[in-house]
Amino acid sequence: MNVDSRTSYRSLFKQLGILPLQSQYIYSLMSFVSTNRELFVNNADIHNIPTRLQKDLHLPIANLSVFQKGVYFSGIKIYNNFPTGIKQISNDTLKLKKAVKRFLLDKSFYSLDEYYKWKENALSR
Repeated sequence: MNVDSRTSYRSLFKQLGILPLQSQYIYSLMSFVSTNRELFVNNADIHNIPTRLQKDLHLPIANLSVFQKGVYFSGIKIYNNFPTGIKQISNDTLKLKKAVKRFLLDKSFYSLDEYYKWKENALSR
């Protein structure tokens, strides 16, 4: 691409349609959650109280860090942090994967911490 070595690659990733490594990880976890939807429980299935988080996946209590770093627990956290519009199409795996890829290409996250904080940054603007 003939750019200086000090140039931020974030915009180049967007131009080329390439996901950075952490965004690829997020995409893989979302793919796992969408294809194995029967393994996960919504908050609405746990209790009948109508809350704003009732459509999110229920995050089980985990005392072991091995479980917290695993695919199941991480997948739930990743899924719950996505925008509501993307979560609403979670029944259609193909549409969901396309929407997730578009979202991740647009945001181009370099770390999981950056991904988890994107909502806070969007709300503060």
